[in-house]
Amino acid sequence: MSSQTSKIQKTRVGVVVSNKMDKSVVVRTERIIRHPLYGKTIRRHVKYMAHDQENTCAVGDRVLIEECRPLSKNKRWRVREIVEKAVII
Repeated sequence: MSSQTSKIQKTRVGVVVSNKMDKSVVVRTERIIRHPLYGKTIRRHVKYMAHDQENTCAVGDRVLIEECRPLSKNKRWRVREIVEKAVII
């Protein structure tokens, strides 16, 4: 029984809010939901710690993160690519 099962990895797009750690960043992702009773749209956010191997992410960058094995106590996500660099004024 050699059945090939591919793992479907979850991906999220978010903004880097902290990069003060070595090889780690905090990414904030937002989603918009509708209130079940009143129908108003509400923004919900979650912060994920992600692994940044080359320390290339800066605060304000929009990044794509993917789920991976646990890398530490809080890190279960890995930065796959930088979608958009932050504009430095």
